[in-house]
Amino acid sequence: MQLRSFMSSKIHKATVTEANLDYVGSITIDAELMERAGMLPNEKVLVVSNTTGTRLETYIIEGKRGSGYIGINGAAAHMIGAGEEVIIIAFTLATEPVAAKAILVDKNNRFVCNLTEKQAAFAPETA
Repeated sequence: MQLRSFMSSKIHKATVTEANLDYVGSITIDAELMERAGMLPNEKVLVVSNTTGTRLETYIIEGKRGSGYIGINGAAAHMIGAGEEVIIIAFTLATEPVAAKAILVDKNNRFVCNLTEKQAAFAPETA
């Protein structure tokens, strides 16, 4: 049995509300956003900055529900700062693709809608 890594959930276009070097590390995410995206505390995530292109891996700490808080903590705060727009992606190991849950948020990290992953309009059609 071969396990592959598949995207399981994503929070798209979140805005980092705080970057705290003095914290012990991780990303803190509003509990409501975690729930909507299907993410769990201590889950490993990839954080991608749409602002700078920086990519880093860390784990999730549950933040205050309804706060809109997205905090980059510890050493990662050297790489991604407050005000940057990020995509937060969780993956799962499975033998077959999984149905991923993806959400879009506004600049205040409020839920806008569920997303579906579709091929970009400019990409060539596959056979």
